[in-house]
Amino acid sequence: MTKNYFGTDGIRGQANQFPMTAKMAMKAAMAAALVLRKKSGDHTNRVVIGKDTRLSGYMLEQAMSAGFVSMGMDVIITGPIPTPAVAMLTRSLRCDLGVMISASHNPFQDNGIKLFGADGFKLDDNIEREIEKHMDSNLDEDLALPADLGKASRLDDAPGRYIEYIKRSLARGETLEGLKIVVDCANGAAYKVAPQALWELEAEVITIGNTPNGRNINDGFGATATQHLQNAVTEHKADIGLALDGDADRLIIVDETGARIDGDQIMAALALSWQQKGLLTQPGIVSTVMSNLGLEKLLEKNGLNLERANVGDRYVVEKMREGGFNLGGEQSGHMILSDFGTTGDGLLTGLQILSLLKEQDIPASQLLNQFTPFPQILKNVRFAAKESGGAPLENDAVKKAIADAQGRLAQTGRILVRASGTEPVIRVMAEGEDESLIDQLTDDICQTIEKAA
Repeated sequence: MTKNYFGTDGIRGQANQFPMTAKMAMKAAMAAALVLRKKSGDHTNRVVIGKDTRLSGYMLEQAMSAGFVSMGMDVIITGPIPTPAVAMLTRSLRCDLGVMISASHNPFQDNGIKLFGADGFKLDDNIEREIEKHMDSNLDEDLALPADLGKASRLDDAPGRYIEYIKRSLARGETLEGLKIVVDCANGAAYKVAPQALWELEAEVITIGNTPNGRNINDGFGATATQHLQNAVTEHKADIGLALDGDADRLIIVDETGARIDGDQIMAALALSWQQKGLLTQPGIVSTVMSNLGLEKLLEKNGLNLERANVGDRYVVEKMREGGFNLGGEQSGHMILSDFGTTGDGLLTGLQILSLLKEQDIPASQLLNQFTPFPQILKNVRFAAKESGGAPLENDAVKKAIADAQGRLAQTGRILVRASGTEPVIRVMAEGEDESLIDQLTDDICQTIEKAA
């Protein structure tokens, strides 16, 4: 059964346009509160609401707060804070629900709603479908009586709680003294907590992307636009650069030479270190179908498995929980370290890499160069979602083009074509030993998709 509003990472869309309107945000809150009320009985439910720095966050935060209060639910508002902080606070504050208002790495015009359960994990598909069912119904009949309305309050020390939480992921007494770090906060949710946490751990910190104005989140800064960070690392002769995205649940690294390092190399460094220290709960890690074959070969060489999940950190987490893994992530920079948290956490992952950097006393370019990646090309084809939905991938010519491309690669590479779960885009990825061949194959498939769309 498909979902009408929720995608792979909550509800997302352009701000003040359906479904990202104040009205829909209020209905989502009311529906979620009703689902919780039916499951929990008479006790007053609590929800914590965080957001990033988008202008539309003010509108959606207030709309959702009103929706929850109208259904008899108490609301705790944190202001701008990373997504993993919301997941942590949901558990720490004994809330029944956590809400993060963010569209992650998307531009400021977009926004989204992510929901976490009382355990700090993203809600599963069945609960999201139940919430959707109530969103499409008349909720007026379920409003709380005047005496049963909820209350709203602000948690002023939310950033400090999160900083202390991630600092505890390091060994007692461990510091980052001696490291010069440039951190790019993407003008997003971590613009205060990231530089503050690093400074408290005694690093020398240079901060960029920390002047949000509501409209500049992810605009030329952050994990998806690292050129400013690359320039700053070399200019300041820093040991490393950390790039977070708008809600700080992902991390891309820049080494001391200014080279960009993706999530595959980060996972490789952590996996081999944790294996050596006996910290892996299973002989392997979880990543997605997008991770490079080079990572898979490296792990195999060291007696570790790479379990692949569908794209999306929620699916990585699901596979980790099913198999008892404590390390997983995505090439795009989402890292889940389940010994410490329940969702992707860019800053926490950064601290673990910084700890390794200091412990091994080697340059970042050496620590984060664990394998030679296979050439990999990713191209996107945008299509008219309202007119054709996911139809291009059902087209016979598209299916044939994909099959022909995989046939030409045979055992020397792979083709992956999938629809994005967050926007009307089809992603075409080819990976193999011959870069010119995979470039040609991706072009052929993209052209066929464009004709079909």
